[in-house]
Amino acid sequence: MRYILITSMVFALSNAQAGFGDWFNDHTAKPVVKPITKTDTKPVTEVIVPESVKPTLVNIDTKALIEILDTDPSVVLIDVRAPFEIRHTGTIDRGQNINIMRGWIETQIADHASTKDTPIVVYCGINIRSPLAAQTLMDMGYTNVKNYSDGFMSWKKEGNPVRVSDYEPNNILYRLPVEVIPNVYTAVGATQPPTYENSNHNNNLSFIVTTNGVLVFNAGGSYLLAKAMHDEIRKVTNQPVRYVVLENSQGHAILGSNYWKQQGAVIIAHIEADKEIKEQGEEIYARALSQHKDKMLGTQVIRPDVVFNTQFNLNMGGTRIELMRLGASHSPDDIQLWMPRKKLLISGDTAFNERLLPIFPHTDVAAWIKTWDKIVALKPEIIIPGHGHPTDLATVTKFTKDYLTYMYDKVQNILEQDGSLTDAYNIDQSTYRDWGTYRELHRQNAARIFKKIEFE
Repeated sequence: MRYILITSMVFALSNAQAGFGDWFNDHTAKPVVKPITKTDTKPVTEVIVPESVKPTLVNIDTKALIEILDTDPSVVLIDVRAPFEIRHTGTIDRGQNINIMRGWIETQIADHASTKDTPIVVYCGINIRSPLAAQTLMDMGYTNVKNYSDGFMSWKKEGNPVRVSDYEPNNILYRLPVEVIPNVYTAVGATQPPTYENSNHNNNLSFIVTTNGVLVFNAGGSYLLAKAMHDEIRKVTNQPVRYVVLENSQGHAILGSNYWKQQGAVIIAHIEADKEIKEQGEEIYARALSQHKDKMLGTQVIRPDVVFNTQFNLNMGGTRIELMRLGASHSPDDIQLWMPRKKLLISGDTAFNERLLPIFPHTDVAAWIKTWDKIVALKPEIIIPGHGHPTDLATVTKFTKDYLTYMYDKVQNILEQDGSLTDAYNIDQSTYRDWGTYRELHRQNAARIFKKIEFE
């Protein structure tokens, strides 16, 4: 029986192979080529949207999208492209913008759209995936969905605001240093949270060139970042780096210190920063390592060589530099650098530009507002903030003191009326929705101010 079965299988297989050979010969001996006529072709730029999507799809153009974003802070703008595409091309730089890749819409939309009537706009690069994502949302019962049919590539081509993951993809620095005034340079970091893509360069790294060496403000977030910064300094001057000043004890300020120490620089920080590095340095490093991985190669935590409490002055080849702690602000160990002859202030994290500032559990908002009066008293003409591009006093006041005052007053009013933490979460912060880090920080800031004032 086994022999018969095997024979039958071989016979059947042989017949099948023979049949396939006949079929192959029939279909390959005389290939049929259908001529392409003019009516068969379509322009390569035309996008064919499935018929099942068309009847219910509401398309909007760039003008309509801008109007929606300007007038409706509650709209959820979703880039449905893959993260690697966004890293290479950027995404729309508006506060309502998030990234949920098509295919994950079903599982992640509820985190961003709490009700079925939440206004939602979806988009992709050239209007291929976004109509399908819009249909998915409508099939899930969302009733206020629109498709931005012009797409991101059109948005970018027209010169509208774009947020990119890295301005210098061939350099670990997020941006290269630029000269702010003669002999003072800064490399502006990302106005975003630290990510692997921005390499922990999400603060400003500055340096001052004098006839007696270079002073660097902020060591950078890793050994490799510090080295990249030094490479850029060498393009400007042959002077050695003599001093490196740490604005505070955050990882992106301190973790490059061991590179500079190897170059012979003296590391300077506030006395409270030294205490924090001593007690929490390894934890700060561990958090950075978990996020930035191989980019932390060579990084080690070291403590500063020189610490001070209120003021520390340097005279470098006739250039007077004053390091000071004006008062409580973002952190207890924040310091500033003042160049009185140039009327230039490197503020550290006491002043912000272009992004929402963070409130930490230890941040004293009332004291920060009072510290601002001391900044005003200096009458700085140029300010290099802790985050964002160099600017003037009026601009950093808007992004720092004015925001702090608004939030502090709102929370105080809630507490006076026996309001709750939920009321604090619901403070209208839509004015700030287009600032960097708004989505990540605005509710957290409200909660932390509430908890701080509640127990005062």
